[in-house]
Amino acid sequence: MPELPEVEVVRSGLARFVTARTIAGVDVLHPRAIRRHEPGSHDFAARLAGRQITSVSRRGKYLWFVLDGRDLAVVGHLGMSGQLLVQPSDAPDEKHLRIRVRFADGGRELRFIDQRTFGGMALDELVSDGAHGLIPSTVAHISRDPLDPTYQSADFVRALKSRRTGLKRALLDQTVVSGIGNIYADEALWRARLHYAYPAEALQPSRARELLVEVQDVMTQALAQGGTSFDALYVNVNGESGYFDVSLNAYGQENEPCPRCGRLIVREPFMNRSSYRCPNCQRTPRNARW
Repeated sequence: MPELPEVEVVRSGLARFVTARTIAGVDVLHPRAIRRHEPGSHDFAARLAGRQITSVSRRGKYLWFVLDGRDLAVVGHLGMSGQLLVQPSDAPDEKHLRIRVRFADGGRELRFIDQRTFGGMALDELVSDGAHGLIPSTVAHISRDPLDPTYQSADFVRALKSRRTGLKRALLDQTVVSGIGNIYADEALWRARLHYAYPAEALQPSRARELLVEVQDVMTQALAQGGTSFDALYVNVNGESGYFDVSLNAYGQENEPCPRCGRLIVREPFMNRSSYRCPNCQRTPRNARW
């Protein structure tokens, strides 16, 4: 699933192409793509026709298009395999095309492609986010992400202290900090020399702040390299893959030597997924929370 850096790459690309453009029409080609919009596809398309996109925003793994009038937003989530591409209007339809957004200027159109149909779009009301402006109501409960300049390390420390769970589970909790998934959790924990099952509530504040810095650093580096692509399912709006996968130290590196100490990286089951760690640099704590 795309994580914060991948979604931010998509958001910034979309902002260049769709901001200040007026929607001429919307074609919903698969009902699951707008399943969170309860009134259905006809209502979704009708309420978007004639509206202008004024900006593209993001929090964690969610992104949204703010509409003129600042009352509504189109909220999107890429799910496991979603792609938002900007394509010429005469380009052939993609095999898994789910939603097409056409613009009044007749230029390139926006296409949502999703092989597994776990992602989707929905219309949502904008609500106040205090001093930080407006945010879709369905996203308001999600924590700010580690690259948000308003996210405070004190909030991170406090959130970890309140969780009686392992560190990685806490990092994946979008109410603690948003946008972190399996890849960047493993990478940040490797950098911080912390085992994924280390008790979150037992982590010293100084070590928690160090972990947050590692999270921010690895995501900043991934963002600069266009994100992480392991297959063709994650691409930017031009259909290009990111290349941060060549810089990974732990995630996906099973049986490869740890870049720091040389021990072989191990893969272990974790929440129906996998965790990767160095058994020397990230030793199992006696009070592990699995």
